[in-house]
This record gives sequence, C-alpha cells and structure tokens, in this order.
Amino acid sequence: MDTTATYLDQSRLANAKNAYTTRRVDHDRLVTLVTGDVTPWPGDLLLARVVELGQHDKFERPDGRKSQLFVGDEILVAYGNRYAPDQFEAEIPRNPKQCHLVAGGGVAAEVVSNHAEMDPPTTIEPIGLVGDAEGQVFNLRGTALSRPLPAASRPFTVAVVGTSMNAGKTTSASYLVHGLAAGGRRVGAAKVTGTGAGKDHWLMADAGAEIALDFVDAGYPSTYKIPNTAVLDILDLLSGHLAMEGMDAVVLEVADGLYQRETCTLLETPAFRDAVDAVMFASGDAMGGASGIAWLRERDLPVCGLGGLLTASPLAMREAETAVDVPVFNLEALADAGIFERIVAEIAEPMAVGVAVAAS
Repeated sequence: MDTTATYLDQSRLANAKNAYTTRRVDHDRLVTLVTGDVTPWPGDLLLARVVELGQHDKFERPDGRKSQLFVGDEILVAYGNRYAPDQFEAEIPRNPKQCHLVAGGGVAAEVVSNHAEMDPPTTIEPIGLVGDAEGQVFNLRGTALSRPLPAASRPFTVAVVGTSMNAGKTTSASYLVHGLAAGGRRVGAAKVTGTGAGKDHWLMADAGAEIALDFVDAGYPSTYKIPNTAVLDILDLLSGHLAMEGMDAVVLEVADGLYQRETCTLLETPAFRDAVDAVMFASGDAMGGASGIAWLRERDLPVCGLGGLLTASPLAMREAETAVDVPVFNLEALADAGIFERIVAEIAEPMAVGVAVAAS
C-alpha cells in the first residue's frame, strides 16, 4: 500500500473544528497526516475541508455546542456508515475522496440515498487521515473505555426500542430516566446503537442520569454495518461500566427499528435477553405498537409498556390502549416517581422482580 505520513502542524489541528464523535481523542497522540492509497475504516480519524454547505450546516462539538460551519473550515471527524431512513443512507468510501458530512455529530461517508425532504448533504474534501507518531491511522477504537471490573450484581435494566427512527425512543428513555431518578435511584443511561450525536447524550444527562454513555465511549462513531460481535461488545462494555459504578437502575436505548439489521440481530441474542429486565416499546401509532410488542414477545422479551410519539395524541393513545395489553405510558407517566413500581408490576418473570426489589 503506497501511503505517505507527514507531520501534522499542531496549530492546524488546534484550529480545526472538532466533532462530537472525536470527544475522547487525546490530541497529543495525533502527530501525522496519512495520504495516498489508504482504505478508510469505521472510526478512522479524518481531517477534512468543508467544500459546500448542505443539510448539515452546523457542527456538533465535543461539549454539545453546535458550531456554524463555513466553506473552507477544516474539521476533525470520523469515518462511519449511517442508517437513517428519515435522513441519509451512507457508506464509507473505499478510498479518501470527496464525500459528505452525513451527521451533525461528525461522521464522514458517501451518501447512497436520502429522504425526499432532505437538502443535499454537506460536501467535504479530505486533507488526510490523521495518524500517530508511527504514521498509523488513528482509530476511535483506541479511545474506548477499558474493560470494567465485575460488579457484585446487575442493576435493574430497562431497554427502550421502537418501530423506527423518530418513534420517540430517546425522549421516552430520557423521561424514564427522570422518573427512576425521581424515585430515589441512582440511574445510568447508555445508547447502545445509532449514529454519533451529542443531543441524545446530553438529554439523558439532563434528565437525571448520573452517568450517560454511548457507543462513542466504546470507540465507534456509528454502529451501522459493524459486526454483530462488535454490537454485543458495546452492550457488554457500557452495561458493565454502569454496573461497576454502582447504578441502581439503567436505561438502555437501542436505535432505529426492529427491522434494522443491527437492532434485530442484537435483540434476538441470548446476551441481550440476559442483560435486561424489561423492554419499553416506542411507536408512532397503535398498529406499529401492537406489531412491535408481538415481535418482542415472540423472542421472549419482557415487554413492560408502550410509549413513544403516539402519546402526543390523546386519540392515538386511546386507540393504542385498546390494541395492546400493556400500559401505554405518556411522558408524564414515565417521569413519575412511581414508574419503577409500575414497570415491575408488568414483568412476568419472578427473577426480574427479584432483581428489581434488590435494586430498590
């Protein structure tokens, strides 16, 4: 492979706008620019120049602030694939070439398709992949949390899944965090899959999570098209850290819908079933809710309730209540200090109830 590693001026790196996806990167380890015949991999760092503004004209920084982008700006981002039916489908190009900013959290890829209501993507031009002192391309995997120490017990854990992107999963998960915290519990939260974006992370923290993590903490800018073993490793790593830190309750969000490959595969594994005590389903309508709950039960997952976007409409809520045999939780109910007891009441397995009582 014909590549060239040249010294990266540290002042240039300091002046570049850093993305949320790079928030764990130690800049002292970034020493070279790698150019030439190199194949990008998920998580590889890229220094790029903004060529043309499009859908993402703002850029999410590591602290969550959105920075306005300008043509000519140099940005530090990470290569990653993206699955977003409401926005972009995008894949990492086979070589460093002009591509796109496909997520405001700082993900570089080449758009394959887009939703009809999206503006064209913001175009970026690679300056070079960023390497270490030996000229090896720096990957976010090198920033991942260390393996956690074994915990004495697993916290009571609720997973929030849904029909699709924008079904109300993150909002439901955040209000659930708030309710569990209001009940006097130490709550941790983690987003297991998705595309790097700080707004979900900060919303969990604002809701009352003592510790909020996401797959970026496991070294991935996004989880689309990564191996199934990697998704399981993310689940184990993030859950393990929350348990090690002594959380009483944990809320896990699994992005996208049941038909998305990584989500479907994860939910069908024994490891996922063993990691959760209850599953909250989020949907935009009653039919989606009923179908999703049936899908989960076919896989022996303990459904504790239905929520999501449908609860914004009292009419849709009433319709859902006639279609499912679990409680339909609006945001007020999820944020209530008694939500823990209501969830426990819906769990069928005595073992799960035992874990819940111990956690309280």
